[in-house]
Amino acid sequence: MAAKRDYYEVLGVDRSASADDIKRSYRRLAMKYHPDRNPGDADAEASFKEASEAYEVLSDGDRRQRYDQFGHEGLRGTPGHDFGSMNAEDIFSMFQDIFGGGGGGFGGGRRERGVKRGFDLETEIELTLSEILEGAERTVEYQRLEVCDTCEGSGAAPGTSPEICAACGGQGQVMQQGLGGMFRMVAACPQCRGRGKLITKKCTDCRGSGRKPVAKQVEVKIPAGVREGQVVRIAGEGEPPAPEVSPNGSGPRGDLHVVIREAEHERFERDGDDLLLAHPMGFGLAALGGSISVEGLDGDVDVEVPAGSQHGDVLRMPGRGLVPLGKPGRRGDLVLILQLVVPERLDQDQRAILEQWIRVEPDPLDITGGGSWWDRLRQRLRR
Repeated sequence: MAAKRDYYEVLGVDRSASADDIKRSYRRLAMKYHPDRNPGDADAEASFKEASEAYEVLSDGDRRQRYDQFGHEGLRGTPGHDFGSMNAEDIFSMFQDIFGGGGGGFGGGRRERGVKRGFDLETEIELTLSEILEGAERTVEYQRLEVCDTCEGSGAAPGTSPEICAACGGQGQVMQQGLGGMFRMVAACPQCRGRGKLITKKCTDCRGSGRKPVAKQVEVKIPAGVREGQVVRIAGEGEPPAPEVSPNGSGPRGDLHVVIREAEHERFERDGDDLLLAHPMGFGLAALGGSISVEGLDGDVDVEVPAGSQHGDVLRMPGRGLVPLGKPGRRGDLVLILQLVVPERLDQDQRAILEQWIRVEPDPLDITGGGSWWDRLRQRLRR
């Protein structure tokens, strides 16, 4: 029996990942590997179940702590599901809260009354800080499954029709015996995968799935002030309902979720709605003070550096940061962190001036009090 992979590796997250990061990663993998999107692909189904098992453990605080401390051995004897023997639809019904109402069209929602939605999809776009400041319109390219136009979604070759599944009598569901025969449960028919019908001669274009991958483009309007990991939902740009729910694809589509990623900026660091900028400062400017011009995200900013400024001092320029999401009339600050730069080479005149300064220089100030440099910087940032 093959050894189990590390759960963090399965979900593609760090061991310090937050609960939201774990949920987001599982959601993405489950959407990618769901058997309905990969008909007949045993490897995809195995990956789907592996991701579900990892999520069940890492989304539970107590079990995650035991796993972090003792690994897989630490989970022996703790409550858990055997995902290897479970049906994909039952797994989705367990976690349907993270896929939107009604399971987002992923199997679990099919057991609820009412109109069944199609699959939600997820993609990512990377934005620069300038785009985050102003808002942006971007063309997003992605791939989704569409109803096969050759078989009109039936999955059967033209001129043929699916046959009623003998295993479930066309119901799409069968009764299964639970552990030890103590209980019974209704599950999707393993023979027809819940469709109620079997295809004897498959459509060559869609290989019997009734759906074909199609490249799509959609224009997405990104509001100003979005942050890393936030999602812009584009209603109705997901996939049609699954073939077993609606072979011809009629019914409401799922949604497209566009996840925001922030591109790293070579000069600025984002802190909420503020922009942090480390700015070099020479000895003369630090001692005497003066006016400098700083290149902000949206134009130059004139800054007054006080005389006697120290390395690590913080200067705030209100209203020159980013726009808070949903509050276009406000902006964060541009926060300048002064960095004293000591010249590595001096010419003769500079050296003579500094030697003269050393002769009249006062005793060094005591800078050991008041905590560490980082503590003092944090206090300045909070002002």
